[in-house]
Amino acid sequence: MLDSTVIVSVRDQIAQQLRADIINGVLIENTKLKEQELAKRFGVSRGPIRDVLLQLSKEGLLVSKNNCGVSVNSSPKEELQPLMIKTRVNIETFALKLVVNQLDDKDFASLDELLNKLNQAFSEEDYYLVTEIDMAFHRFFVNKAGGDDLVNLWQPFIYRMRMNYKRLTSAQECYNEHKIILDALKNKDINTAVKALKGNIK
Repeated sequence: MLDSTVIVSVRDQIAQQLRADIINGVLIENTKLKEQELAKRFGVSRGPIRDVLLQLSKEGLLVSKNNCGVSVNSSPKEELQPLMIKTRVNIETFALKLVVNQLDDKDFASLDELLNKLNQAFSEEDYYLVTEIDMAFHRFFVNKAGGDDLVNLWQPFIYRMRMNYKRLTSAQECYNEHKIILDALKNKDINTAVKALKGNIK
């Protein structure tokens, strides 16, 4: 979705669409998702749908309960949100400290491109794409620091925090928050990068 030259599998396209529906509030919490109905909607067999539901459950967007099937997860309870923010900040701070001396010109070019796409998505008022690019920016560091193991630990927190996201920000504010992080990393200024990260994650 972030790169039109990348071939996206049918399963990933379905996952992207359902993820967008949940994050944008089209599918509200506790909405039950039935394999047969989704298979008909997307014109596929139930096999890919089953895989997608499992994937989104691992991401924390869906929840599966015995005898109740699969449904959209609820937004984090208010009392849990500070803990989730703290955990996410800790993971990303850990990642930044690991990668600050590893990033090269190619990495910075990729990150600059993400920020340019972030501005474009805002200008087109595609707020799901804004969310995806925002997460891709943060995922870049997490993945570089710890690969799939660290991403799988981090990802459920960020997706749950994005459900019915309420912190409104302008395009310029959002861009600036990420640009400060990136510029600090380019200068190998980890203290400024971590401070900017904490200001961005709210």
